[in-house]
Amino acid sequence: MAQPITTALDQEQQRIAGDALCGTVVDLIDLSLIAKQAHWNVIGPRFRTVHLALDELVAAAREFTDSAAERATSIGVSPDGRAATVAEASGAEGFPADWQRDDAVVEAITSNLAAVITRLRQRIDATEKADPVTQDLLIGITARLEQLHWMWQAQLS
Repeated sequence: MAQPITTALDQEQQRIAGDALCGTVVDLIDLSLIAKQAHWNVIGPRFRTVHLALDELVAAAREFTDSAAERATSIGVSPDGRAATVAEASGAEGFPADWQRDDAVVEAITSNLAAVITRLRQRIDATEKADPVTQDLLIGITARLEQLHWMWQAQLS
């Protein structure tokens, strides 16, 4: 198929930004699924607090997924959020099946956030010269996820 969406970026800039955005889409889809799995399966004395905090994380991850996918599209890169792609390419750590105690959920979410943030920071570096607009989007996403990471970490103390 012919390229239906064009961009002012040159081919290499488009490739770098597109790779960063598509990787972000995959990681964020997985993060939202992990948080939803945890949301449905958390048990323990802090159930309600953790349950509600997971809703907040899911909403943020889904919003950021859409922002990253739409940015990719705007520079002529087709985002791929299919389940097989997410399963193959995500940098998140995952989440176990079955019921999980609230303290285990907090630990798992904290480590998954850290993994996604690490990859986002690499993408921020990669897009600095290639596409500052994409870099700016990734910085905003990272800032909010780092704030959420702090809030999840605080529950471990």
